[in-house]
Amino acid sequence: MENKKIIPNNTITRDIKNLAEPTGNIYESVVILYKRANQIAAAEKKELMKKLEDFRNERDTMEEVFENKEQIEISKYYERQPKPDLVAIYEFENGDLFYRKAQSEKK
Repeated sequence: MENKKIIPNNTITRDIKNLAEPTGNIYESVVILYKRANQIAAAEKKELMKKLEDFRNERDTMEEVFENKEQIEISKYYERQPKPDLVAIYEFENGDLFYRKAQSEKK
């Protein structure tokens, strides 16, 4: 997953009031961030598994698995990527995240 945005890899202290501003409720903001982080994590996992599938061999021994440099490089690349929750927060704070509330029917 190519991230051209500059997203920090470490945790940053944030003001809860700023996170609650777009929705008016911190709990709604947290749910939105949770759902987006899950989407990002699932997409990254699918992408990683697809790339690692090429290296899968039923006859691999432990030595062959540890010696596969390309597989190690792919895994290291994904380890260096920002965590999904940090990406979700970045998108939310910059207005790049689209969300909507489900409307209940009033009778």
